[in-house]
Amino acid sequence: MTADTAVDTRPTKIMYVAEATAHGGRDGYVTSQDGQIELKVAMPPELGGDGNGTNPEQLFAAGYSSCFHNALILVGNREGYDLTGSTVAAKVGIGPNRQRGYGLAVALSVSLPVLDPNVAARLVDAAHDVCPYSNATRGNIDVTILLG
Repeated sequence: MTADTAVDTRPTKIMYVAEATAHGGRDGYVTSQDGQIELKVAMPPELGGDGNGTNPEQLFAAGYSSCFHNALILVGNREGYDLTGSTVAAKVGIGPNRQRGYGLAVALSVSLPVLDPNVAARLVDAAHDVCPYSNATRGNIDVTILLG
């Protein structure tokens, strides 16, 4: 996509601002300004840590899956579908990139057990256009969506 055809997904109005603070990086803890989050953070064993805490990839997976699921419910409701029983699971992978840093990859698994597969696929595509996480990551990381 060129700059001339890029879709601008920036918000036109900020409706809510979340605040969180990290203390100690991947071997510390994170807190939210409102006290709702107070979590120990630790490197997973696969990256050389003890795994005795959550990690940024788990937090990103939780945020993306809940945000995408809400977008899915929103577009489903707009079209008159009840998505009770639907779920979205996220897997977030981390690994080295070509710039000597690290990159992420996401796989979303969407379950819409009561819908026709064609309708489900259409709603998933629409949710991917609506979801703020999808808009933020589009073109920056690989996001695979599996419908099952």
